Amino acid sequence: MAASVACSFFFFDAEPLGEAGMPAQDACALCSKRLARHSDVFMYRGDTPFCSEECREEQMQLDAVCARQAIRRLRQYASGAEARRGHQESRKVSVVS
Repeated sequence: MAASVACSFFFFDAEPLGEAGMPAQDACALCSKRLARHSDVFMYRGDTPFCSEECREEQMQLDAVCARQAIRRLRQYASGAEARRGHQESRKVSVVS
């Protein structure tokens, strides 16, 4: 019993550790709802707490959308760079004397 009590105090009473911008352990990372001492906490990516499965699932979907957009931008950049490289090579003219 003492071990489970100590664990619950870790999330709520301990000073926040880590880098600035890291989510606080006493509020949902998505909706900022305070996490109750005796309710379930749903974790994502190791140390990010959520008040419900719905909030955690929504964050996971947002992360997936961001990842797909980043891949799309990377592909567009790569294809644009390739086109620019081809355009620069076509301008090279050799002069025969």
